[in-house]
Amino acid sequence: MTRLGGSGEDSAIGPADDPMARALEIADAVEFLTHLWTVAAQGTSLRLSAHQLRALRVLEEEPGLNLTALAERMEMGPPTASRLCDRVEAAGLMERVLHPRKRREVQLRLTGHGRQMLDEVASRRAHALAAVLTAMDPRARESLHRGMLGLLAARDRGAPDADASGP
Repeated sequence: MTRLGGSGEDSAIGPADDPMARALEIADAVEFLTHLWTVAAQGTSLRLSAHQLRALRVLEEEPGLNLTALAERMEMGPPTASRLCDRVEAAGLMERVLHPRKRREVQLRLTGHGRQMLDEVASRRAHALAAVLTAMDPRARESLHRGMLGLLAARDRGAPDADASGP
């Protein structure tokens, strides 16, 4: 098995091409990035939970979803999604509007304040990540960039998600 050391040095204990060994190495970096992402988002003018922020991102990508569709996209039950929307709406970040053609359906839409909040979070996250990237060796930064492009390409080719790739 292989794990990354805090100094950027690898200590190999297994084959370099073993996907599980690499996954364990990358897991450390993902935990760091997750922490960096969370801290940057919490520094905004309005503190949002990860679920609230994700709901805003989903609504940004797919404006006008109804509650059931949002719940499905977020992989949660409709009652949980409804309570989440209540909190986001109370903060002035989202609004419920009647569907123009379906009288019984309510659409969920970001407000201007919701869009501003997403922009603020994105900006804070980009600055936090840029600070870390600046501290990296340029060759390591370029390797990371190529690796991330490869990761995204695998995703786009339909790489299995976490549920599909059990032990």
